[in-house]
Amino acid sequence: MSEQIGTPVRDLQTPVLLIDLDVMEENLKKMASNFQNSLINLRPHSKTHKSPLIAKKQIEMGAIGICCQKVSEAEVMQEDGIENILLSSEIVSPAKIERVSFLSKNCDLMLVVDHIQGAELLSKIMEKNESDIGVLVDIDVGQGRCGVRTVDEAVSLAKKIDELPSINLRGFQAYNGKAQHIEGFNEREKKYRNSITMMEESVYEFKKNGLNFDVRTGGGTGTWNWDLDSEILNEVQAGSYLFMDSHYRSIGGRQEQFYEDFQASLFVLSTIISFPEDKKFIIDAGHKSLSSDSGFASCYDIEEATYISASDEHGIITVDSLGPMPKLGDSLLFQPSHCDTTINLFDYFYGIRGGMEKGFLEVILPISARGMVQ
Repeated sequence: MSEQIGTPVRDLQTPVLLIDLDVMEENLKKMASNFQNSLINLRPHSKTHKSPLIAKKQIEMGAIGICCQKVSEAEVMQEDGIENILLSSEIVSPAKIERVSFLSKNCDLMLVVDHIQGAELLSKIMEKNESDIGVLVDIDVGQGRCGVRTVDEAVSLAKKIDELPSINLRGFQAYNGKAQHIEGFNEREKKYRNSITMMEESVYEFKKNGLNFDVRTGGGTGTWNWDLDSEILNEVQAGSYLFMDSHYRSIGGRQEQFYEDFQASLFVLSTIISFPEDKKFIIDAGHKSLSSDSGFASCYDIEEATYISASDEHGIITVDSLGPMPKLGDSLLFQPSHCDTTINLFDYFYGIRGGMEKGFLEVILPISARGMVQ
């Protein structure tokens, strides 16, 4: 890193991953305030930012702890002092459970399970290592991925977990990631109501069968308001809210075309390196700088610019405008279509204070859990 603190934002070498610190901090404050007078806790998902420093900021502002998707992410977070962690994806490898066993001795750790075989293996290794761990039954409430498919299956699995040594039933996870991204506010609410109905049934059946449901976790950035209103979950796993991305923006708000509960604070700054044709130019940010699993990035500086294709290191941009064209060597901001996967392409966040036009580099933050996929 050759950049100096105080460098003007548009003078940074590109491509570079930027955080608008002023906007990110407003997003953090807004989400924290939503939960401040609620009985529901915020448990942000660190798979988005992959930064213990940001996780600590979220906890300082009231979050109960964090989620991690991978054991290696949790290891990074715990080593940097995060004490309350939920591993929100199933772990069934004996070698990984050995790592989980060690982690559980150093922090308040919970793990999700959706099969008795996974619960029995976890119990066996935890008992061998004289450890114990909190366990949540993972219930599929619409995601179509991991999780038991019915409330009856959830109750049956919870009863079996209750009989196993060294693992302690704490409740259930009910996460519907698909619902976070449904376009149209009313359509999103309609689909998510089905998830809430299954969560209500789960609470009723767990209570009727004398099963612990102290922890009921799920939800996210796209459904946080209904998670709060329903009061079925008591933890919300929002992740993207502090950065946002162009895909989230497209899902729509209550009254607006765009979802604007939280504002964009994450950008990739790029440089125009070639003008091969009229109204078409090439930037130095391709697949290795801007993920495309949710579509191509949006140009933040030129509304009429469209990112049409990418290779490893190049992006091809066309402009449908009669206005002045940018020039060779100009810098352009792009808003990632998916913040999580774009962040995983970089080693550092460059924090900018004072805006994306005339702001300055204030801080360089390591993305400590970048590449932690095991």
